[in-house]
Amino acid sequence: MMKNYISGWMSHRKALLELINTIDSDNLQYKPWDGAMTFSELVLHISTSTGMFANTVKQGEFVPPTAPKTPETIEELKQLVQSETDLTKGILESITEEQLNQLVEFSGMKMPGMAMLETAKDHEIHHKGQLFTYARLMGIENLPFFVSR
Repeated sequence: MMKNYISGWMSHRKALLELINTIDSDNLQYKPWDGAMTFSELVLHISTSTGMFANTVKQGEFVPPTAPKTPETIEELKQLVQSETDLTKGILESITEEQLNQLVEFSGMKMPGMAMLETAKDHEIHHKGQLFTYARLMGIENLPFFVSR
């Protein structure tokens, strides 16, 4: 079960990394409206949130996300995302069947660990869609497919 989940999640994460490759460092602070997250903030929100969800399932209780440093270049952003991806993948690979079935409380809801992981993937997909819109608003015409193998 986890092998299929990780494979599906990684197809979205790889597409995120491909999307990052379409912009340059000048666009890291781009945001489409006042109060919006910048491109780099939204990328980091995605990459750290999935780790938070995975850690929460692994520990059986809420584990706050990490707060990485603010990247100054695209290369730094890619390195941070790759590091978070590797860390999250390792956590996901270590989750047991028992942990997938246990009820975990998050944001006032109780759900089995597997349902929380599906929520994590949906969260990542949602925000990745926003980043595709950001990229279009920045004038980028050639974007990657929404998943990558």
